Amino acid sequence: MKIGIRIPSLKKSIKARTTGALQRKIKSVIDPTYGKKGVGYIRSPKKALYNKVYNKTSFGFFGLFKKLFK
Repeated sequence: MKIGIRIPSLKKSIKARTTGALQRKIKSVIDPTYGKKGVGYIRSPKKALYNKVYNKTSFGFFGLFKKLFK
């Protein structure tokens, strides 16, 4: 389990920003639970719990600057 600062990945950052709204629309039409809050606990409770703890115990590199200059 990672505790502390997360190292940014340029590749993953670009992928997240370029995944289009059309692709998300198509997924939400096919799967009615896509993007809905709380579905992760139903589909994969172990992964959802891990992600919850991970996001509470670690922080992003650029998050440091947001906190400092806010």
